[in-house]
Amino acid sequence: MAMAQDWVASNYSPLPVVLAHAEGAWVTDVEGRRYLDALAGYSALNFGHLHPALVAAARTQLERLTLTSRAFHSDRLGPFCRDLATLAGKDLVLPMNTGAEAVETAIKVSRRWGYEVKGVPDGRARIVAMHGNFHGRTTTIISFSDDPVAREHYGPYTPGFDLVPFGDLEALEAAVTDETVAVLIEPIQGEGGVVVPPDGWLRGVRDLTRRRGVLLVADEIQSGLGRTGTTFACDLEGVVPDVYVLGKALGGGIVPLSAVVADRDVLGVFTPGSHGSTFGGNPLAAAVGQAVVALLATGEFQERARRLGLLLGSGLRALVGHGLVAVRCRGLWAGIDIDPSLMTGREACHRLLERGVLAKDTHGSTVRLAPPLVIREAEVELLLDAVAGVLDDARRDRDQGHHGG
Repeated sequence: MAMAQDWVASNYSPLPVVLAHAEGAWVTDVEGRRYLDALAGYSALNFGHLHPALVAAARTQLERLTLTSRAFHSDRLGPFCRDLATLAGKDLVLPMNTGAEAVETAIKVSRRWGYEVKGVPDGRARIVAMHGNFHGRTTTIISFSDDPVAREHYGPYTPGFDLVPFGDLEALEAAVTDETVAVLIEPIQGEGGVVVPPDGWLRGVRDLTRRRGVLLVADEIQSGLGRTGTTFACDLEGVVPDVYVLGKALGGGIVPLSAVVADRDVLGVFTPGSHGSTFGGNPLAAAVGQAVVALLATGEFQERARRLGLLLGSGLRALVGHGLVAVRCRGLWAGIDIDPSLMTGREACHRLLERGVLAKDTHGSTVRLAPPLVIREAEVELLLDAVAGVLDDARRDRDQGHHGG
């Protein structure tokens, strides 16, 4: 078998496991060993691997029509956009393919809205984003990243962005000017380590943006579509943004599918030719996306994430002081900070792999856990046991090391 590292550019450093098959919350490697998937494709697999309803939608569409380009109508685009707009309580949907594309689209629509609706002088529009943000890796997006790994050696950088601390309402208030067209936020910062803002901050941002005539753009690519126990993470505070940016789980883990969802007075600034995508809204993706929206419309997955998230959160919090120094959990989404004297997050993920659990580290000693929403109670317990076992092993290794010295 050809090894990936021989042919694939090394822009990732994957764990040493080669996956060949998956179903539900479980994946199987080429040697037949099974693992519990506690990453779920960074939330792209909210409904698990090969969800029957999503596979059926894809298979049926695959035999009918897969691509037209937007030069023509397809019979799948309208129903998908109608159902997604209804789920989000908005007028219009602009489908794209990847999360980064959707963020770029939201930036473009915000600027155009600023010039044509708000009346900002052309070329002067500014967008406020948050420290610790992660919105993608295109050149415009990394221009307002403060992660050196994502940003360094890719300049010159796109101007027009101001950064303020995540969760700091006063700093945001000070940063907004008459030339500000949008505030771009993740309601919970996923890549940052599932960083949850202070209670009430999101409502404060909504009030501020409304008062100042600025669009609130919520990047719900990782946090949305059931992950936090609600349809959108903004729902946790009863906040409705002007623009939702969606992706990952929208494609059901089968096809890349993203979307910008907003009312007509915002998305209506786009006119034919002013923005587009060859594959955006293709019939195959639209068919899968419509099936995803149908799963979410029942509320079952939101309820599962809420209920099982309580189990996950309480189990993880019980480990604080026993190898964990902090836990942040919303629904089936957790960031755990491991005592750095024990091991790095990367080492923890290697040890979890040995115990049959796949997870991903971020920023030093932090590990993210985001199992598919189809996970069962017994599997959450299995995940908690694996984390506890890894921490026990690391403490034992450290203590034996001290005795040996």
